[in-house]
Amino acid sequence: MNFRSMLMASVAVLCAAVPMTAQADTSSKKIALSNNYAGNSWRQAMLTSWDKVTKEAVKAGVVAAADPFTTAENQATEQAAQIQNMILQGYDAIVLNAASPTALNGAVKEACDAGITVVSFDGIVTEPCAWRIAVDFKEMGRSQVEYLSKKLPDGGNLLEIRGLAGVFVDDEISAGIHAGVEQYPQFKIVGSVHGDWAQDVAQRAVAGVLPSLPEIAAVVTQGGDGYGAAQAFEAAKRPTPVIVMGNREDELQWWKKQKDANGYETMSVSIAPGVSTLAFWVAQQILDGKEVKKDLVVPFLRIDQDTLEKNLETTQKGGVANVEYTLEDAQAVIAAAK
Repeated sequence: MNFRSMLMASVAVLCAAVPMTAQADTSSKKIALSNNYAGNSWRQAMLTSWDKVTKEAVKAGVVAAADPFTTAENQATEQAAQIQNMILQGYDAIVLNAASPTALNGAVKEACDAGITVVSFDGIVTEPCAWRIAVDFKEMGRSQVEYLSKKLPDGGNLLEIRGLAGVFVDDEISAGIHAGVEQYPQFKIVGSVHGDWAQDVAQRAVAGVLPSLPEIAAVVTQGGDGYGAAQAFEAAKRPTPVIVMGNREDELQWWKKQKDANGYETMSVSIAPGVSTLAFWVAQQILDGKEVKKDLVVPFLRIDQDTLEKNLETTQKGGVANVEYTLEDAQAVIAAAK
């Protein structure tokens, strides 16, 4: 069963049992997207998905506006000021990809106190008045090591490529990877660098640390860094290890080329950038008067050896394997959480 089928199966069952209440009118409501960073392909795909889906919603009269805003730097202070401006501008809901799980809580509480709905996703916040949408990032990290335990039963040395330092997602995925190593002690993390979820940054970081590392059996990642890692190993004339990918098109193309040439095997996993559109629809449903649990979990998007080609077919050049959510998808996620 694929990603969307899982959601629609849930809504089909639950909608049969739960009567739909009369819809409130959200046509006059304004929703804003507060995004803390746009410097990699995942964030660009996330913004593109938001623009595509919300423009149609505005055109259809579902909401009056769905304006995206991105801070110049990945700084919580700058994003807090951005949120405060949104309060003054009279938005009814703020959809938030946060620079920090805690540093924005004051600004988020201000928004809630002003009667504004706040829905955080990907980079979530801990302020109790906000809603949170995330995948199980720890499991996403742990599952990489579990995959490697089957492919490399004798274990070996791992290089860990992390994301943006200080961000919730980076901490959670890394914690999952380390939990996986505890579960499968035949593996040992011998090096760790921050790649900022960007291929060029990851390539430089890996190139800088490789001379000091022993033989590497596999590279565990967070997304946006697999191709950069592969390039660094090639430039250093080091054997190519098993590199876990992060659903970016250039990573998948590299994997396909290696697979065709020599049967190279790996897996790829990431949260779909289109989760921003799920957050939009969840915010709209809250404004519509629906009862929504504060914490919602969606599946991460995983690509395996036998689904590589199918996912490449639908991944835009320079983009990320993706799922964009509909209102019905959001209703399925909301219903499944009850």
